[in-house]
Amino acid sequence: MRLTRITPTLMQLTRFGLVNCYCVMESDGITLVDTGLPGSGDDILEASRTMGAQINRILLTHAHADHIGSLDDLAMKLGKVEVAISARDARLLQKDLSLDPGEPQTKIKGSISGAKTRPTHLLKDGDLYGSLRVIATPGHTPGHLCFLDERDNSLLAGDALTTVSELRVAGDAPWTFPLPNFGTWHKPTADASAKRLLEFPIQRFATGHGPVRNGGTPTLQTAITHTTR
Repeated sequence: MRLTRITPTLMQLTRFGLVNCYCVMESDGITLVDTGLPGSGDDILEASRTMGAQINRILLTHAHADHIGSLDDLAMKLGKVEVAISARDARLLQKDLSLDPGEPQTKIKGSISGAKTRPTHLLKDGDLYGSLRVIATPGHTPGHLCFLDERDNSLLAGDALTTVSELRVAGDAPWTFPLPNFGTWHKPTADASAKRLLEFPIQRFATGHGPVRNGGTPTLQTAITHTTR
């Protein structure tokens, strides 16, 4: 697993060159955002030792297998650890693929492997979890969340956005890495969520796939414009 220091409080952990999770340093330890693919647990724990702190919280952007793959392993090895996800995607952790009456009736896509670990916290839009502001960004999954670190305006974007070649919106990933497109549940909803992100003072985009990219609102606006071409 490759470790890349992004800011004094943000470390990107990358497996196979394409799948990311993130360690966010807080005053009381580390918040891990997503857990990567299965088999990533020991590497993530080693990264936390490199940062000199304990992982106290696991924060999940959504419930696809490449984001929760090492959740059970880490929860077992860490013992007492908070696990947080949206109430909507908590259902996907239990492999409940049912849709709510008010949602687009489109089949949920992507790998839903489920997990034995149950969340200790169910997050909603606007919550503050440590230094991270919770932003509801449905579309890739019905309960997808992004997290904005209000100390330096880094956006932990999960798969709401991708940065493999350039910043793109979920469902509009480039042909060089089309997997986020195949896993996106409802593209119009994903597009609307991306437009909502324009309201926030984002400085950099830390996504589930691709390098961290700077550029803020102008870069995001370019990505949104690309979805309409």
